Amino acid sequence: MGKLNKISVSSHPFMLLFISILSVSISSIMIKLSDTPTSVAGMYRLFISVIIMLTFVPWKLFRSIEMNKKDWIIVLIAGLFLGLHFLFWMESLVYTSVASSMVIFSLQPLFVMLGSFFLFKERASRLTVCCLMVALLGSVLIAWGDIVISKEALIGDGLSLIGTLFVSAYLLAGQKVSRKIDANVYSIIVFFIGGTVMLVYNLFNNNSLVEYDSSEWTYFLLLAIIPTIFGQYIFNLLLKSIGATTISVGIIGEPVIAIILAYLLLGETISLFQFLGGMMTLFGMGLYFWSKTLRPNVQISN
Repeated sequence: MGKLNKISVSSHPFMLLFISILSVSISSIMIKLSDTPTSVAGMYRLFISVIIMLTFVPWKLFRSIEMNKKDWIIVLIAGLFLGLHFLFWMESLVYTSVASSMVIFSLQPLFVMLGSFFLFKERASRLTVCCLMVALLGSVLIAWGDIVISKEALIGDGLSLIGTLFVSAYLLAGQKVSRKIDANVYSIIVFFIGGTVMLVYNLFNNNSLVEYDSSEWTYFLLLAIIPTIFGQYIFNLLLKSIGATTISVGIIGEPVIAIILAYLLLGETISLFQFLGGMMTLFGMGLYFWSKTLRPNVQISN
């Protein structure tokens, strides 16, 4: 993990971003194939990731941390935001459709862009805003045929919006301290805090924590390895080099990849709206990342 932090991030950040987006996209397929309560799966997903990462991260990294009290508070808040994001986002799917929740989640880059402006004085160019609007329109088209409007759906949409705000704040908090703490150590801490938030939620709701068969424990392990370590961890790794806004724009591509994977692995059909919306989303994202290559030396400020 240390070599990845020092070498690959600087030379291939967008390739790593693609790998992480692909990894988190697979999680939707895995969740769809399991009947385990999502809050329990999310808890073990984070805790198992911590255990795996601790075996690779040298303890000297923990001892060499030089942060003040304010920085530690930001890290603790980031972990809290991550746990709350999982809770609100997953709970929203009980009330509303995946499509409606997905459209709201696609607003994440707008929230991160606004936060980056106020926190880090990062200004978005007109081209960047246009690229983002095209990608967001594509997301709306993808979900158009499945969007549900009802009182119950509005509750779910509200929960989804709160969850999206929390994950946006989580990314911004991570960027704030990304130059003061090693990404490996940061990930372990926020994953542990996020898992603890979900543990408290499960205990409060009397969800079973251990009565699961071997296939479910394999499922928890795969969730930890694929969408968390190869997904969320890489996001944290990239915060220092490309920033929260670029990562959030990349995450817009998650529904597109998930649709393709559902077609290949689950035999689900792809509608005309999904196809056109997917192409528009990829086009907008492609323009955005192309514009970033025109300014390769832009530094992320904290």
